[in-house]
Amino acid sequence: MSLVTNLLDQAERTPGEIALIAGDGAALTYGELRRQVLAVRDGFLSAGLEPGDGVLFSVRPSPQSLVLALGVVAARGVVVFADPGAGPEMFEARLRLAAPRWSAAESLLYAASRVGPVRSFARRKGLLLPNLSELPLQHVYTGRWLPGVPRGAHALKDWLRASPDRSATAETGAARATGARGGSSEPALGDPGVAPQEGPDAPAVVIFTSGTTSAPRAVVHTQASLAAGLELFRSRVPLGPGDVVHTDQLMLGLPTLIAGACWSMPRLFCPPEEFLEQLEERKATHTFCVPVHLAEILDAAEDGLPPGLRHVLLGAAPAPAGILRRAVAAAPGAEVLSVYAMTEIVPVAVASAQEKLGHEGGGDLLGEPLPGVSARIAEDGELFLGGPNLCKGYLGEPDHTELATGDLARVEDGRLVLLGRKKDMLIRGKFNLYPGLYEPAITALDGVREAAIVGIPHPETGDEEVVLAVVGTVPEAELHRRLRGILDAEALPDRVAYLPELPLSGRGRKLDRAELRRLLA
Repeated sequence: MSLVTNLLDQAERTPGEIALIAGDGAALTYGELRRQVLAVRDGFLSAGLEPGDGVLFSVRPSPQSLVLALGVVAARGVVVFADPGAGPEMFEARLRLAAPRWSAAESLLYAASRVGPVRSFARRKGLLLPNLSELPLQHVYTGRWLPGVPRGAHALKDWLRASPDRSATAETGAARATGARGGSSEPALGDPGVAPQEGPDAPAVVIFTSGTTSAPRAVVHTQASLAAGLELFRSRVPLGPGDVVHTDQLMLGLPTLIAGACWSMPRLFCPPEEFLEQLEERKATHTFCVPVHLAEILDAAEDGLPPGLRHVLLGAAPAPAGILRRAVAAAPGAEVLSVYAMTEIVPVAVASAQEKLGHEGGGDLLGEPLPGVSARIAEDGELFLGGPNLCKGYLGEPDHTELATGDLARVEDGRLVLLGRKKDMLIRGKFNLYPGLYEPAITALDGVREAAIVGIPHPETGDEEVVLAVVGTVPEAELHRRLRGILDAEALPDRVAYLPELPLSGRGRKLDRAELRRLLA
């Protein structure tokens, strides 16, 4: 069964239960969630969406954006996440690769990308937006109409007012499915009393992750790969009716809904004090944060985290030992877990804070690969992964059979240990220095909050100076003494630099090593 089918089936079983709580406190029942998803599906089909059509998606996370994305997938379209804030050149390169036929965006974004005064204001804020309204696509907008919304654009609110109509929509959906599947008379998804039959291995989501304007790269997931990943989450982190999961992360929110639990959404860029307050007010049982955000929440939690929490999950970036210790102390009744995953394969492994803190021998313990996830280590130490949750591949490239992660790892007693990124390796004479092998041990030292090792090339010789950047209070002489007890002699830094904080980038707020090198050069 596919992701959308699983979710709609759950919604049909518990229509009166609360499915979603928005950042402003507005609640949505499972029955209303199902109705809205099917209404959006019908709107797309009635407006002419064909199976496989790409829908450029530019709507900020919210219950409404979730309904819109699920409606696209239910109509057999493909959600294309191509951040318009990446800059016009990158956006256009991604647009050429994805070749969508539709655009779904907030009315404010249409206005900001076309209306002179609004566009000028956005530029002063450093936001260079493409002119979405001039794209030769079919357009759907959210929010109230604003100048700049293209003529003939479909209003999401109009679709949401309608009830799913089998008589009109099933015919349209079946006709399109027939054209796409060589004569199949497959009924439209979600029609009352009809078992949905979909193509779960067809592309459902495209996520741009990296690349340049000349060669953008996008991950393609199917409903099957996403559904498999969500089931793996649930196998490690039990969820069920009565649970409340407070997070803005889609890949934890979706298994919450499929399990019949309640997904509590914080506001976008929610301050830590508000996040903490909502954890308590909404009686959250689970939460997910990136490590830096959790540190901010712990700073605001003078009396610890709410006692009702059973699971605190960390992901998107390595979790320093200091944050793990603080989380365990702040939530003694909860299991603190660190999730290893990549956009291409979610999740891969989960390790508890106790396991990570108790690990010796260097590197960052990731845990055992989850059931069905295969892992092998190549001769050069690179980690390769496979499994039912592996993405279809990269857009425009051959399908994956396994993923070259770019991570260096080893296997100890069946558990993966991360040694760092392959591209971050430093060469010191005949010694290969992997920063990720040593950084966890350094951050575990008293008086060290964060630590990172980078190489600074000499401008004339090209030799790399090994620099240890530290955020903390331990005196430098004492730090050097302790380092000699935990690092190989060849890994000892040439220089230690104290910084107020390490540079971060992206929504996951990962360490920006390129910027760190620039700061230390």
